[in-house]
Parts: sequence; structure tokens; C-alpha cells
Amino acid sequence: MRIILPTRVLTISVALMLTGWLPVLAGPPFQTDDPEPVGYQHFEAYVFSTYDGTKSGSATQGPAYEMNWGVVPDVQLHLVIPAAASIPKDGPSSFGIGDTEVGVKFRFIHETKHRPEFGIFPFAELPTGSASAGLGNGRTWYRLPLWVQKSAGPWTTYGGGGAVLNWAQGMRTYPFGGWLLQRDFGNKWTLGGELFAHGAEGEAVASTRSSTLIDFGGYYYIRKPGFQVLFMGGHSVAGQPETIAYVGLYWTWGAEKGGSQQGFLQPPGLR
Repeated sequence: MRIILPTRVLTISVALMLTGWLPVLAGPPFQTDDPEPVGYQHFEAYVFSTYDGTKSGSATQGPAYEMNWGVVPDVQLHLVIPAAASIPKDGPSSFGIGDTEVGVKFRFIHETKHRPEFGIFPFAELPTGSASAGLGNGRTWYRLPLWVQKSAGPWTTYGGGGAVLNWAQGMRTYPFGGWLLQRDFGNKWTLGGELFAHGAEGEAVASTRSSTLIDFGGYYYIRKPGFQVLFMGGHSVAGQPETIAYVGLYWTWGAEKGGSQQGFLQPPGLR
């Protein structure tokens, strides 16, 4: 097993409880995202682990860390600082620092009684991981999606899609898209399912060919709002055989309308 752990990056990474290099493809725990950003002056934090396996190998993350900040109304800044594991079927496994993800979610149309909300969530993966070890892409790549959401009582549905722009050696530019339906069950559970599809990503990752997956998962609220368990599992129903999984913890906190800061685990609401 090869270990790629630059001292300075590792020190920062461990301090922040870092994530894996694989792209965060979803509004956690799902692959499909929603258009709603974190509320103004509010924060979100995720600590999680993931699994993505195909016939050619698997990639895992964990412990992993994601941070989102509602910097202005309707705009969220997004950061993932990663550690990663690459486990090919043939060849040595590797573990180390991966590519760093930065992005901005912007909601430009709000939801009304008869109209859904719309938003974009472009992000870039910065090449901080070792491409030769299978822990990074080798150059910056981009994900450009459009997301739509509508709620009705305990039901929420959202989805959309876009394109991944990747010009690194052995990688491809490809489309992706998905749709999700979820429902609240009392004060403790939100459960849902999604259909998600992606094109062929390239020879440098486990998901070398296109795949369509069905995923099921949700949230268990330890304290609502503010602290919850997230989980998801899925498998392909068409294209390349692929199995994915996600488990994590979520916190949110922020300022009240009057400007005072609420305590950790006690935000005015989830995104």
C-alpha cells in the first residue's frame, strides 16, 4: 500500500477531520442535490464516510468533512478538504490527501405555492491529491449543475442535472442527472429514494463507464433542528455494475434574526 501524506497538508487535514478526494455528488446523503442554500449567517458541517465500488475496484472516504456557509442571502460557499483511499482490483491500494473541492450554491428563483425554486451549484476540484496514486485528478475539473425543488406538506421532490468538465489524462467530460422524492415521517425520520445517472467518467477512476442507479436513504433526527444521522445505499439498474453507500453526521448552527449567535446544535432551521 502506498501512503501519500504531505506533512503540512496532513496536519491541516487531520485538524479539520477531512474527507475523501471523490467528488461530493449530492445533497448529502444523496447524489442528487437541491437548489436551497444554507441560510444567511448559518453554517453546516458534515462528518461522513462513503463507498463506491465497481468490478474494477473501489474507492472509500472517511472520516470525511464538509463545510457550508451562508455568506449572503441565497448564496452558500462550499468546501471539502479531503483524504482518500483507492483500492483497485489489480494493483496496490493507496491512501492519502485527495483533491480539494470548492463551490458556490446560488438560488435565483424562490419557491411559491405554485412555482418550484431554482438554483445552480457549480464547483471545482483542485488538484491537491496524487494522480499517480489514484488519489486525485491531476488537474482542476468542474461540475456545472442546475437544480429544481418543490415541496408539498411532508413531501419534497427535487432534481436536475448538468455536465462534468474534465480534461485530465484518462478522464472524460460527461453528463449527469437525477431526481429524488422524500417524505417526513413524524419528528424523527425523513426517508426517500432517487434515480441517478452519470456518463462514462474515464479510465482513471472506478466508475469507468456510464451507470444508472437507484438509491434509498434518509435522515434520523437526534435533535431537530440541528443534529442528525444521514445514510444512503444504492446499486446500479443499468449500465456498469456499481454499488454506493454513505453514512454521516450533520450539524447546523448560526445567528438569529436579531444578530445574536445561537448555540451549536440549535439553529433556527435546516436548509
